[in-house]
Amino acid sequence: MIRYLLLFFLMYTCLVTLGQDEAQLKNVEREFEAVLKKEDFFHQKRIKEINNLKAQMAKKKGSKETFDLSYQLFQAYKKFQTDSALIYLNISKSLVPAQDIFTLYQVDLDLAALYSSSGKYIAALDLLETLDRNNIPNELLAKYYATHVSFYSQYGQSNDGTEFYQKSERYRDSLLHILDKNSLDYKLELGIKKLYAGDREEAQKSFLTLINDTKRSLENTALINYLLGLVYKYNGETDLQQYYFTKSAIADIQLANKDNASLQDLALTYYETGNIDHAFKTIDKSIKDATFCNMRYRIIEGTLFYPIINAAYQKEIDDQRKKLIVNLVLISILSLILIGGFVFIINQNKTLKNIKTQLSATNAKLRELNTHIHNQNLALSESNHIKEEYIAQFFDMCSSYIEKIDTLRKTVLKKATSNQTQELINSLKSTSLIEKETAELYQNFDSIFLNLYPTFVDDFNSLLREDERILLKDKELLNTELRLFALIRLGIDDSVKIASFLRYSLRTVYNYRTKVRNKAAVDRTQFEDLVKNIGKIDR
Repeated sequence: MIRYLLLFFLMYTCLVTLGQDEAQLKNVEREFEAVLKKEDFFHQKRIKEINNLKAQMAKKKGSKETFDLSYQLFQAYKKFQTDSALIYLNISKSLVPAQDIFTLYQVDLDLAALYSSSGKYIAALDLLETLDRNNIPNELLAKYYATHVSFYSQYGQSNDGTEFYQKSERYRDSLLHILDKNSLDYKLELGIKKLYAGDREEAQKSFLTLINDTKRSLENTALINYLLGLVYKYNGETDLQQYYFTKSAIADIQLANKDNASLQDLALTYYETGNIDHAFKTIDKSIKDATFCNMRYRIIEGTLFYPIINAAYQKEIDDQRKKLIVNLVLISILSLILIGGFVFIINQNKTLKNIKTQLSATNAKLRELNTHIHNQNLALSESNHIKEEYIAQFFDMCSSYIEKIDTLRKTVLKKATSNQTQELINSLKSTSLIEKETAELYQNFDSIFLNLYPTFVDDFNSLLREDERILLKDKELLNTELRLFALIRLGIDDSVKIASFLRYSLRTVYNYRTKVRNKAAVDRTQFEDLVKNIGKIDR
């Protein structure tokens, strides 16, 4: 029983803690959104501070006062705009007397740190190598070691070199050795050392203790929250990771600090948790800040993550667009249904009128159909008339040929009985009668065929090359070539039958067919098939 009570209490405690964490995260997200809206206010506040310092500097003539103001301008620009910071730091250096060794070393260390943070690693290294550790004043040793720690850490990030990280940690050890163990700087550096050494539990304790220190500055608040975000990131505690990175980003925005690692890590946290919209907006702001500040290594870091987040962001936009289209389609369908229902209700009041209109339209269609049927009947009647005409013409021709044969029979009989043998032989030897009848047969064939296919000549010529087209003589209906292919159009494609009809030899028929095919403007193998199709569409 006690075991179950303990289990219940543990589960209850976990749920309460989880609820508190979620509430804290939502609160800090709201605070972050509010600070983002006031970002321009903090930016202008920094600009105003800088302009005031510039105005004071313009009025001063003494080198000491001018140095102090130019150095303050460097401090104001350092995490705001590195190019301007470099200008005022160089002005400060030019105002330092040669005998003021302390200030010269101080400015050189600041200059090396500025070179490093703006990505000018070679210039930073060259300058650091000119600074002899043995000549550095004791008061600047901490700054000397801290500058080396930052340089090798940033250089290592740029080159992905373990040896540079190791050098950075060796300089951190030297820094810890000389710092006051009760100082905030010592506790911060010790916590960072533990974090990078993998002792995240101790690092977490150190940073949580420091975050509750009421004496800390806003700059240190931003740093400590960022370091706590890293601890929870390495521990895989995403909510706390996001919480502390957000707190750090809030402080950076309030400081108008454009060198803000917190925004980059917050963007990645959003990406990891699937909040792609916030991830894209945050990484975009981070890169814009780094570009404004000209913080090169931050720009490089940001551009490494940007394509990944941007790709996910574009995919999310596409998905949202698709969902929007689906929703619009559904809304459109529902709207159409509603409109349809409304129209249906209105139409119920107009039923009688619509029925009358429909009946009128139906009657009009019936009249149209009757007209169409009448036209079809006329066409059919005309077709029947044509058939009757050609049947009559056929019988007339047959009757004519029978009469001619009978007349010929009577003439032959008369001459045979009258002993006009020689005259009969001469008549039978003559081909004039056959030629006359053949010419009449061709004339009748041409006339009937062209009545059936009036466009045959033009259609046939369209299948030939332009320079090879057939030109008929005056009053000539068809010539031999056209007549041969007219028979093919009628389905008589056997050369023997064609030769018999035209009274030519097979060789002559073959030559005609080959000769005409060679004149074709179309594929010769398909020429006769195309001839067979002449007039089909028209009919």
